[in-house]
Amino acid sequence: MTSDASGDGRRGPLRFVIVGGGMAGILAAIKLHEAGFTDLTVYEKADRLGGTWRENTYPGISCDVPSHLYSYSFAPNPDWSHVFSPGPEILSYLETVARRFGVEKYVQYSTEVTRLEFGHGRWHVTTADGRRDLADVVIAATGVLHHPSIPAIEGLDSFAGPTFHTARWDHSVALQGTRLGMIGNGSSAVQVTCAVVDTVAEYTLFQRTAQWVLPVGNPAFDELQQAEFRADPGAVARTRAELATLFEEGFANAVVDADSPQVKMLQQLCEANLGKVADPELRQRLRPDYRAACKRLIVSPNFYESIERPNVRLVTDPIVRVEPAGVRTADGTLHELDVLVLGTGFRVDRFLRPIQVLGRGGVSLEELWTPRPWAYAAISVPGFPNLFMLNGPNGPVGNFSLIDVAELQFAYIMQLVEHISDGRCREIAPSTEAAVRFEEQRTEAAGKTVWVTGCRSWYLDDRGVPAVWPWTFTRFREVMARPALEDYELVG
Repeated sequence: MTSDASGDGRRGPLRFVIVGGGMAGILAAIKLHEAGFTDLTVYEKADRLGGTWRENTYPGISCDVPSHLYSYSFAPNPDWSHVFSPGPEILSYLETVARRFGVEKYVQYSTEVTRLEFGHGRWHVTTADGRRDLADVVIAATGVLHHPSIPAIEGLDSFAGPTFHTARWDHSVALQGTRLGMIGNGSSAVQVTCAVVDTVAEYTLFQRTAQWVLPVGNPAFDELQQAEFRADPGAVARTRAELATLFEEGFANAVVDADSPQVKMLQQLCEANLGKVADPELRQRLRPDYRAACKRLIVSPNFYESIERPNVRLVTDPIVRVEPAGVRTADGTLHELDVLVLGTGFRVDRFLRPIQVLGRGGVSLEELWTPRPWAYAAISVPGFPNLFMLNGPNGPVGNFSLIDVAELQFAYIMQLVEHISDGRCREIAPSTEAAVRFEEQRTEAAGKTVWVTGCRSWYLDDRGVPAVWPWTFTRFREVMARPALEDYELVG
């Protein structure tokens, strides 16, 4: 455990607790170790690392960010199989990186953190099995797409066949020859659709809101390309840099300006893709009534081809209830099913919750985050010193690689940690004034983004304000380069 401060103002080795062993938690452990901080524990509630890529195992799963960009900058992977590689490959990559950098020796598996309480200058950590720990610094790497959202549909529990969320896929259920129903048509649902339509006898997609689909192909890297990447690590770095520039200039910086030429081009590409649907009635039902990129774009080269299969039905009438035999819609039709899948997304406002987090003076994070979560620069909260979040509230979750985001955030956090480790302060947290100012500026800027142009999406909070970084990724990189210390309260 951490020693008390020495007489000259310096303190002994800092102790760190990292909550979560997904992409960001692995990153935090690696970077802390590299910086010489080895008194650390990663608490992972599951029995395996990997976060969202461990939990999401549905058919067709892949990342909608190119694999060479969705990789740690310090651990390039020359062996990606595709431009957008499948989920199992991403999970294998994360586990391989964790082994390579010695992360596993710091991990406590099957240990869920249930309470964090700040007192006497340190964080008191409690786990579900009654374990207690102390930390000088807590890194919350709890993820965004983590808690499945279960729709409040009458009779959902009454369905006679298997029912499960895409993030809790039941692989014991054989799909061959079944009548499968999918509620929802976001990224996960679209990927499942394309993966299983040739397996099931009938596929029914219950669509509440039509989606714009960007027809991006997913070519494989052949053995020659992979060999070239292995022989020349610089080639991987160049590919990553090119993708980052393309992604940033062509998308990330564009969606924060609803009138940008790039957003207009995205609209044209999506319109042209929709035009490939032969049946005019089906095409009209698939046409969104909002602008492209208002909701997170669906990336798929073959969704429309899949939805036109003869064994596929698109249902746009509202769901009234679920019955033992299937789903009843507002037109009175009972859509008989054998398997029912919920592609209904995640509760993206949870972050640290349901962990009970108490800051200075016993202030509850749950109360502070009512009615909505917020954080200064998406990283920290006033009154909760030495607690830092990776991919916290209002970060660039909607328009860039979360690995790049987490790397930039962690470099920023380490600059704050240096003030603690070298004795300049014992506690550091943003001031309330700075956090309020940041939130006001963020809310104002959000009004210029494409996300407020007429749709309802998981980006929007209870006010209809996008709960994401509303400026360019270039600005995010600049803000993360060096903390504005005048916005922080440093307690000696």
